[in-house]
Amino acid sequence: MERRDFLKFVSGGIILMPALPHLLTSCSPRPLRFGMVTDAHYADREMRNNRFYQDSLSKMRDAVAKFNRSDLDFVIELGDLKDMGPDKDPKNALGFLDTIEKTLQGFRGPVYHVLGNHDMDCLSKQEFLTHTGNPGDANGKSWYAFTCKGIRCIVLDANFNPDFSDYERGNFHWTSAWIPPVEMEWLEAELDASRSLPKIIFIHQMLDSFSDISPKLCVDNAGEVVSLLERQPDILAVLQGHHHPGHYSRRQGIQYYTLGGMIEGPYPEHNSYAIVEVRPDGSIEIQGFGDTESVK
Repeated sequence: MERRDFLKFVSGGIILMPALPHLLTSCSPRPLRFGMVTDAHYADREMRNNRFYQDSLSKMRDAVAKFNRSDLDFVIELGDLKDMGPDKDPKNALGFLDTIEKTLQGFRGPVYHVLGNHDMDCLSKQEFLTHTGNPGDANGKSWYAFTCKGIRCIVLDANFNPDFSDYERGNFHWTSAWIPPVEMEWLEAELDASRSLPKIIFIHQMLDSFSDISPKLCVDNAGEVVSLLERQPDILAVLQGHHHPGHYSRRQGIQYYTLGGMIEGPYPEHNSYAIVEVRPDGSIEIQGFGDTESVK
């Protein structure tokens, strides 16, 4: 087995070996480093099915404190930032969102968001986007791209129904997620326009439906998206949320890493977040904290 064809565990984290290790050498003299969280599901409600909704606030504070000590370029959350109460009251849900967003924005640097299905459980996308903030041109958008340290970061939104209408106020089923044609056209144009840069894809629902993961967790037209990505020579990884236990797969040189959900388990015994470092040779180190897998 060649060096590029395996997931190598090293002290302090997971090394995702690059398919094209030369890509970053001329792009950045310093590794790209960013913090990553997903599936906080914060709400002021009692725990259910090992989901400790209230505890996510303390877990997020710990993650942000670590991020602020770690010389990071940005932080990104991969969706399901908030949840809702049993009453499904939008006003209360907005309060939960404002509370967890304020904690997340305690990071002293840029913070980016990926939309998850629970972010629209009783809210509209516009309400979620209005109560959160992305830097610069990404603000107010559910799919967008930005460049940092020579890496093109592409954020996707799969929160659409089969008729390509937006998820809004619970008008969806969590097992049905689509990327609409207009977003696919944008993605293809974005990939072509940034062909000279290595890329990382961020999404909430999973794209690796070809793996051993349940199709219910994946984007329904994931095959179309993956086919588009595999025609590109410079996709380093797809970073995902949604599946709380976490997951890893690889195909055609593209690595698919799913970060475990922050919501699972009581605080302080449990938490889940990570620091990602993209090195000049194209390898990606993911240092996990809490329940996120790491070898020391």
